[in-house]
Amino acid sequence: MQTSHKAGALVLFSGGQDSTVCLAWALDRYDRVETIGFDYGQRHGIELECRQRVRSEIARRFPAWAKRLGPDHVIDVASFGATGVHIKP
Repeated sequence: MQTSHKAGALVLFSGGQDSTVCLAWALDRYDRVETIGFDYGQRHGIELECRQRVRSEIARRFPAWAKRLGPDHVIDVASFGATGVHIKP
């Protein structure tokens, strides 16, 4: 089903299987789709790198979707951990 709503969508995108399916769903239905992710101080930066690789592959393999794929936004929330209460076991 390729129904365009002439609107945009923002997809919470981790680069994993579930969010990639959500991104594909949105790209199939909306004229413009942007992605957003969160840098929460992951131990392995590979999670953030995977997001870019998946976006690049989607654009390469699906040219019609590449035209609809807008920018990616990453919000740094790593400092939020400093505000929490840390309980030691």
